[in-house]
Amino acid sequence: MLRIRLSMGGVRKRPVYKIVIADSRYPRDGKFIEKVGSYNPLLPKDKKERIKVEAERIKYWMSKGAQPTLRVSRILGEVQIMPMPKAGNNPLKAVPKKDRKKKEEGSEQPKAEAKKEEPKAEAKKEEPKAEAKKEEPKAEAKKEEPKAEAKKEEPKAEAKKEEPKAEAKKEEPKAEAKKEEPKA
Repeated sequence: MLRIRLSMGGVRKRPVYKIVIADSRYPRDGKFIEKVGSYNPLLPKDKKERIKVEAERIKYWMSKGAQPTLRVSRILGEVQIMPMPKAGNNPLKAVPKKDRKKKEEGSEQPKAEAKKEEPKAEAKKEEPKAEAKKEEPKAEAKKEEPKAEAKKEEPKAEAKKEEPKAEAKKEEPKAEAKKEEPKA
């Protein structure tokens, strides 16, 4: 199938495109049948040198069945060789890519959960600050006692970390037992 498409040229950070007629199986910058124009996206839209097109050759190739790509059809629409294509509907275009993936997975539910979790996270951040302020006066009064308190607090934190793991381990054997029952 013949395509009217862009072939990239130029140097790094300064692209220049050739508008070419090529077989759709050929690589983007590879072999092409005929060069019918050029496009320089770095120039302002009002300059004539931005888009150079051989209109007669494009019309000829379109009569032979060549299909323009979406970008080329927009360029040809600007030059008024063919009608401008409809604007696409991509409501997620302005959303960062990481957030797009979240939306695709669970629609808008993760947003609501994230909003609920944010105030909790803020409250957690404020609590350690308050604890630190309480410990400071004690530290000024007696330097040795806060060290002992810190040692006592660390095992508690480790125990808290271990508890969820223990719960997860308890849940796993139950799941395995459930799996084994249907087999028997």
